[in-house]
Amino acid sequence: MSQWVAGRICGKRCWTEKLVSLQVEAEVAPFVAGQFTRLALDLDGERVARPYSFVNPPQERPLEFYFVVVPDGRLTPHLERLEPGDHLWVARQGSGFFVLQEVPDGRELWCLSTGTGMGVFLSILRTPEPWARFERVILVHGVRYARELTYGDILADIGRQHPGRFVMIPMVSREETDFALPGRIPGAIENGSLEERAGVQLAPERSQVMICGNPDMVRDTRAVLERRGLRRHRRQAPGHITTENYWRSA
Repeated sequence: MSQWVAGRICGKRCWTEKLVSLQVEAEVAPFVAGQFTRLALDLDGERVARPYSFVNPPQERPLEFYFVVVPDGRLTPHLERLEPGDHLWVARQGSGFFVLQEVPDGRELWCLSTGTGMGVFLSILRTPEPWARFERVILVHGVRYARELTYGDILADIGRQHPGRFVMIPMVSREETDFALPGRIPGAIENGSLEERAGVQLAPERSQVMICGNPDMVRDTRAVLERRGLRRHRRQAPGHITTENYWRSA
């Protein structure tokens, strides 16, 4: 059996000149929220593939993927030019362990993300599991500019479905706003502004933290949390911090 299945573009949304979401019809194997797959195109006689997290929850179709266009990249400029009706390849099997089944229990689940790394949390938070296991979920989305804050419709719907249990905190680092926290996620933890906005403390006795974003943010945030007494989670040594580096795919 081939590792690839044919996919067809059935929807497209250009959030900015560099941020794009594609909806894809493809017969993939069942996957778990938080996993990723690979998208591919045949270019100049070669199948060029890159990993992308599922934005849609496993129970919903079509598949959805969120990515940043890298101008000199081998794949993303071609993906950006696809329109409904066009075809691409999708890996049949999902992969990865950035899933709630791997996360220990706690009172609050913190989902810390930057850029397109937020997409994976849109899949996770539209499943029953986080709401069955945690009292509250805090989603943080860090971007450079306010126009890069995306998927507001889905975030609002999550809030309506879980009143009083979902906190969405936008962060904007390169311009002033009247609604978002300024700066970077590690700094907002250090100065206490993130916890103040969330209305709850980040502490090892109550918190589980999932972090998905660019490697610098993941590294720096983990270091700040470890100074607070939280530790990286491993199967053989349960902890509080589960991470995934989600750098832009070329």
